[in-house]
Amino acid sequence: MSACHIILDTNVCLDLFVFRDPRCMELMQMLKNRTVSALTRNDCRDEWLRVLTYPSLSLDNTIREKCIAKYDEMIFCADIEKKDYALLPLCHDQDDQKFLELTYDAKAGFLITKDKALLKLSGKTRKRHLFQIIKPEQSNLILRAIKQKET
Repeated sequence: MSACHIILDTNVCLDLFVFRDPRCMELMQMLKNRTVSALTRNDCRDEWLRVLTYPSLSLDNTIREKCIAKYDEMIFCADIEKKDYALLPLCHDQDDQKFLELTYDAKAGFLITKDKALLKLSGKTRKRHLFQIIKPEQSNLILRAIKQKET
């Protein structure tokens, strides 16, 4: 089975590496098995680092460092060339636009998010044959896409 490129938004990373949300465990297993290859870029990683310092998370330095190490172990930070975004829909939340752009630039098959503004754009990106926007608990769609590519 060949690895599929995916993009994870910051909230999904929190669920994976901080909260260990059971809805993300299949996705975590896919990352561990290298069934998927998660990519990011500097501005998305910077957001991750910033969010980890939010007082509402109450993370001490030891836990924060473990979360950063796990993220860096499982998500490859790439210098990906930016493309023309004429085909991309605009996200209502401008802060989330970078995840659409990264998914497009990386030619990733999936953007995994729980963000309602991004999820609303799923139909547009699918109709334009760009990529799929899915929730973490829909990771079975990734496996299905990989199997379809192989046949």
